[in-house]
Amino acid sequence: MARIADKFRVTPGKRVALAKRDPADVSVLRDKETAKARLEKDAERINEVQDRLYAEGQRALLVILQGTDTSGKDGTIRSVFNRTGPLGVSVTAFRRPSEEELAHDFLWRAHLACPRRGMIGIFNRSHYEDVLVARVRGFAPADEIEARYEQINAFEKMLALNGTTILKFMLHISKEEQAKRLQDRLDEPESRWKFNPADLEDRKLWDEFQKAYEIMLARCSTAWAPWHVIPADRKWARNAAIGAIVRETLEAMAPEYPTVTWDPAAFAIE
Repeated sequence: MARIADKFRVTPGKRVALAKRDPADVSVLRDKETAKARLEKDAERINEVQDRLYAEGQRALLVILQGTDTSGKDGTIRSVFNRTGPLGVSVTAFRRPSEEELAHDFLWRAHLACPRRGMIGIFNRSHYEDVLVARVRGFAPADEIEARYEQINAFEKMLALNGTTILKFMLHISKEEQAKRLQDRLDEPESRWKFNPADLEDRKLWDEFQKAYEIMLARCSTAWAPWHVIPADRKWARNAAIGAIVRETLEAMAPEYPTVTWDPAAFAIE
């Protein structure tokens, strides 16, 4: 039986044309109500398997969410992991690097945030900002950015060889849908705090960012850390697809509760 992940996974080394991928594609999970019901079950199951992962304490899962503004990184986290026990999950939002972070190599802050064994770690944006924003905005020399792709691949392979399973999701939203969501932030008083005028500057560079994403996907989708391009124009379909893939991955990891070496019958609770 084909897994949902197979539908969205980027084959290592394959060029990706984002313009040919429909950001409103709901072919895998066509019905909104059915998809929402499935996500509820998947979220419950993610919690169950994560409890085993935490108890086992031998491996970790790293979930990377990358996408343009309004693509739904925060919403994905809330929807997919809303049933998961907080002790076993860490969320890191990667914003503009601090002075301390800039004083180290570009992967330093990512490595610090990686989940310890037994945990699910979620990156809201990630070290990929250093080949996306840095590339489009010219924050680093071209040859330095070019070298970063292989450095990222080596970094992620090191994590994988040391027990961290890596899932990477590019939330693929259309320019038209982004415009609607940005306008909603302006129109809704409770959402205005989310609006950042700088987002409009990035929007002017839409085509440049799309090209940077295509390069990233082609260069950094690997056997040990594959990228998945998730249609993100329909929030319910985005959430359901990612929830299903996270569940599939955790179940394939098959963590088990540790076996105790003592006899429970030897103890009496008085």
